[in-house]
Amino acid sequence: MPEAHLLVVDDDREIRVLLKRFLGRQGFRVSTAADGDEMQRMMADWKIDLVILDLMLPNRDGLTICRELRRTSQVPVVMLTVMGEEHDRIKGFSGGADDYIAKPFNPHELLARIKAVLRRTHMLPPSSKTAGGRRVLLFDNWRLDVGLRRLTSSDGTLVDLSSAEFDLLLAFVEHPQRVLSRDQLLDLARGKVEMPFDRKIDMQVSRLRHKIEENPKQPTLIRTVRGGGYMFTATVRQDEKPAA
Repeated sequence: MPEAHLLVVDDDREIRVLLKRFLGRQGFRVSTAADGDEMQRMMADWKIDLVILDLMLPNRDGLTICRELRRTSQVPVVMLTVMGEEHDRIKGFSGGADDYIAKPFNPHELLARIKAVLRRTHMLPPSSKTAGGRRVLLFDNWRLDVGLRRLTSSDGTLVDLSSAEFDLLLAFVEHPQRVLSRDQLLDLARGKVEMPFDRKIDMQVSRLRHKIEENPKQPTLIRTVRGGGYMFTATVRQDEKPAA
């Protein structure tokens, strides 16, 4: 992978200087910002490959900034915080962070986490998203309206999907006939699967199967790949004339 450009966002100047020096020695290009506004300017000027974002920032906290970022960007985020409680960690992931490390931290542990997130996100297969316009995707006997976040059957029956189930289904539908690991599915759902653990993905897949498979106990649309993850087997096509 070519040299990655990291952006460190922290209001503590010492931490910014330390991380810029340390990560620079590891072969990364490193820029720094003291708050969310400066971060936005940096991201407008440069292609950033990963953001290291402090949770406790002036004006807007890191969780708010991360949620705002997720509306327009899929850039990976590693969250820094002085809070190490489990519920704070889950909040960070649910806000769209890819990983989380509590202060004080070992720079080498942070480095390992940065490399793991970059490996994971750069492994993701390219999305079939098309720019602009309303997307309606068809597969098997189903119709997925991405803009309206609505799944209907061939007879027009609306299927009740949670936000997490919809995002997981969209990840599958946009990457058909490809084996996706649990880590890749977490990245594609971008934190919207509520908790970042393998078993949580398995639970969401099970719930999704019960809603779209003819026989959830013998699934044909979402196939388990032993040792690999899951594969969405259906042929997906775009509805050229989506209904109003």
